[in-house]
Amino acid sequence: MSSELVTCKDLWLSYGTVTALSGVNLTLAAGRIVGLLGPNGSGKTTLIKLLNGLIQPTSGTVTIQGLTPGPKTKAQVSYLPDRPYFADWMKVGDMLDFFEDFYLDFRRDKAEEMCGRLGLKKNVRIRTLSKGTLEKLQLVLVMSRRSQLYLLDEPIAGVDPAARDFILRTILTNYNEDGTVLLSTHLISDVEQVLDEVVFLQEGHVILHDNVDAIREREGKSVDALFREKFRMGGQGGKDNVW
Repeated sequence: MSSELVTCKDLWLSYGTVTALSGVNLTLAAGRIVGLLGPNGSGKTTLIKLLNGLIQPTSGTVTIQGLTPGPKTKAQVSYLPDRPYFADWMKVGDMLDFFEDFYLDFRRDKAEEMCGRLGLKKNVRIRTLSKGTLEKLQLVLVMSRRSQLYLLDEPIAGVDPAARDFILRTILTNYNEDGTVLLSTHLISDVEQVLDEVVFLQEGHVILHDNVDAIREREGKSVDALFREKFRMGGQGGKDNVW
């Protein structure tokens, strides 16, 4: 397999008069955990949706192992959206059955093991789960696939610190090590410990793509500290970035 898993070339995406991505050029290698970092509205979710084939670029190209996102890449991509999508009448067991039927790479034994650690019974209905437990269940299902690319959109937003620890441990110990995790967030201090490299997005532009260790050595500070410096309110030429 080529080491280049994801390639974006001069990628643009506009919603009417609003430009979400502006000439993005980006290459992601296989076997990495990558933080997609930026304030709200910087284009993180748009890029993830493009990689998942949910929307099409206005211009430019995006490929996964040389293929344009679509039916052929669905088998390679495991996607966690930024909001729950399960029908609330379903049971935990229904979701396990659904993923097992739909995805050939789904490791049911792994999913059931993690559900057991969470104390989740198969007959429990989705509507009875707390927000944090529901987000854990979604992550368990996504990370129980043996995918080439895991797209995780804000997996730790809105959950308590204990839930964040569980989520990060689940990501770190269950992804396919030949694949890549692209994790979108603006909560840098919580995820920095698990990242190999980071991509900073600002107003649809990639302003930084580098190895985490290289950043610490070169800048003499953490990724979180650099992020705060880059995106502090009123910084960057007076832009009002609220994050």
